[in-house]
Amino acid sequence: MANIAAFFDIDGTLYREGLITATFKMLVKSEIIDQERWYNEVKEKYTKWDKRIGNYDDYLLKMAEIYVEAVKGLHKAQIEHIAKRVVEQNGDRVYTFTRDRIQYHKDAGHKIITISGSPEELVEQMSVMHGFHDFIGTKYIKDENNFFTGEIIPMWDSVNKERAVMDFVHKYDIDLKQSYAYGDTAGDLSMFRMVGHPTAVNPTRELLTKISQELETCNKTKVAVERKDMIYQFDMSFFNLKQNQ
Repeated sequence: MANIAAFFDIDGTLYREGLITATFKMLVKSEIIDQERWYNEVKEKYTKWDKRIGNYDDYLLKMAEIYVEAVKGLHKAQIEHIAKRVVEQNGDRVYTFTRDRIQYHKDAGHKIITISGSPEELVEQMSVMHGFHDFIGTKYIKDENNFFTGEIIPMWDSVNKERAVMDFVHKYDIDLKQSYAYGDTAGDLSMFRMVGHPTAVNPTRELLTKISQELETCNKTKVAVERKDMIYQFDMSFFNLKQNQ
């Protein structure tokens, strides 16, 4: 009998920010990244997003770009140490809805798997903390001596997340029609298409708009929005209704 799985994004879906943000701050504190790079390259994008006149992905991608440059030449052990500290200090800053869904799937005997665009060292630590069966994150390539080369295999886009899901399907004999997915950005759209029970958690407008353009995906997708101590849940049909008014 095939297994049922639940696929979870981390940044913005489980974790209440982006893990790369906490890591960036730690790298600045450790003087691996010059703090001037925050003021000269990142702050403007953060401010635009914070004032809701800019794109959150632009802010995250800029930090990811600097992260790639910063870790080049560093040893694997250095980044693993920082990743462990970041998750120890921040890993429980999660959404109640998603934490409860993880527990639901554990109790139901489902495979719980995280597919995240964050660096794999961070994703591994979050996977251990929250009891996932398996994980995959953005892979930062290392040479034969475990020093980072500056090359990456991303896991924040829809194409690579689809490939990751299929790898897990073959690994664990997963029935996608009975499985679940949780995500918040357009990068998670492929997961939503593939499973029978997708949920958009605090989603971006871009994700909801793309879902609404695909009838089959739209009809099966639920939305959960967590604000303060309240969780609001509705079907995508509600979003479509509001869009058409």
